[in-house]
Amino acid sequence: MDFSKQIRDYIELEVAILGKLDQGEINRAMNLLEETRKKGSRVYVFGNGGSAATASHMENDFNKGVSEKLEKKYRFQCINANMATIMAIANDNGYDRVFIQQLENRLETDDVIVAISGSGNSENVVKAVRYAKKQGCQIIGMTGYSGGVIDELCDVSLHVPIENMQITEDVHLIINHLMMYVLCGELTGYPVH
Repeated sequence: MDFSKQIRDYIELEVAILGKLDQGEINRAMNLLEETRKKGSRVYVFGNGGSAATASHMENDFNKGVSEKLEKKYRFQCINANMATIMAIANDNGYDRVFIQQLENRLETDDVIVAISGSGNSENVVKAVRYAKKQGCQIIGMTGYSGGVIDELCDVSLHVPIENMQITEDVHLIINHLMMYVLCGELTGYPVH
């Protein structure tokens, strides 16, 4: 079989969507993350499914990649990474509480939330975002489709304007790598290779 056209179409669509990203919002997100690092505050990052993988990847890229040569490190915590905790909360209290319960009585006002949801409407992510806003925390939302509830609640919107989950998740990871690459180069003088 020849999938050449489908491959070309997918790549062309992704390139077109990258051109529609709000670069000002990416800049705002990077500045907020940098302010949070300087304060010594935490960044809690989380999502479901592919977004959970992006959240874990982001924790790694900032805690190791960007922070490696910094005296004052980023303090990212991916709260979807501990399966024992996720399963215990889901079993005992419901899947809609797997993120909010981990944030309760831990969040401080200067902490930042990175909430990742392709649809922008994942109930467990929305509940955690609403809780964090009540605690006075700023929210970076990474969404696709219409942006959903999370896009309405967030302070910084990293929205991928397409109704396609695969491209949304691809672009979320590209945004993560873009921020990591630029911050590492600017803060350490050693761009990531």
